Amino acid sequence: MRVAFVGKGGSGKTTLSALFSRHLAGSGAPVVAIDGDINQHLAYALGLDEDDEFGAPPLSARTGDIKDFLRGSNPRITSGDAMVKTTPPGRGSRLLRLLGDDEIHGRHVRNVGGVPLMVTGAFDESDLGVACYHSKLGAVELYLNHLVDGAGEYVVVDMTAGADAFASGLFTRFDMTFLVVEPTRKSVSVYRQYREHAAEFGIPVAVVGNKVTGEEDLLFLKEHVGEDLLAHCVQSSFVRAQEQGRTEGELEQHNAGTLRRLREAVDSRTKDWAAFQRHAVEFHLRNAAAWANAATGQDLAAQVDPGFRHGPEALAASV
Repeated sequence: MRVAFVGKGGSGKTTLSALFSRHLAGSGAPVVAIDGDINQHLAYALGLDEDDEFGAPPLSARTGDIKDFLRGSNPRITSGDAMVKTTPPGRGSRLLRLLGDDEIHGRHVRNVGGVPLMVTGAFDESDLGVACYHSKLGAVELYLNHLVDGAGEYVVVDMTAGADAFASGLFTRFDMTFLVVEPTRKSVSVYRQYREHAAEFGIPVAVVGNKVTGEEDLLFLKEHVGEDLLAHCVQSSFVRAQEQGRTEGELEQHNAGTLRRLREAVDSRTKDWAAFQRHAVEFHLRNAAAWANAATGQDLAAQVDPGFRHGPEALAASV
């Protein structure tokens, strides 16, 4: 199952992404965490020392190679240059197993704090004026488009802050989106914006309240979020200690229970490969008409393979 953590900047979505990823990995579940935020902090939240290097190239540094690998022998994709971030797989494309023996996982995954992690890559000075962060996220979108995750397998993505995920079809690539909301008006406003967009496409969203200090905070969230509030986290001295470089104590019982509740919500979802492929095609056609046809000089609608059915059977056929 694919899980996204989104929310206002500073809401704690990176911290919750790390805690949830470690919770899954600690149970023995296969999991890959992906840092898709413009501020690349997930590795440090997982325990990487601030002075250490991650040790693997970011996905955005090898987008061209990733495209060439994933298009495989798909006759509808004439070259890597003609493949854009929304290009859906078809017959002949290379599909991926989670943590499979392939060049993407082999080159880009490193273990941090017991969690296999991939990073998108930071937005730096060389990008200013010539690129946007969503172009870097293209490699993540391609990875998720070509991944066939099985039962009991998890991908956890720490997404960009606010509603920026809606700048592409990336927000449709997830089975569950957790919206991290603080008990503040600004955080609630981001929740409302995200919920409206998600509802238009039938994307499941659940709210995780964060930094709740007492009953008044919880009542505020219940008033403004209602039934979307799945669970909440209280202020954590354990997390604060980790942020200060101290490894002591254990996660509070209440917060550990929240992580279990999140996993239960994810595990209760039913994988809908037909909807996944339908959304992929829809957003590819939108992108093609809006900019990609002009950018590539091709009609990218021709990349859609009407005979392709995503999922485990397609993966078995591609091996």
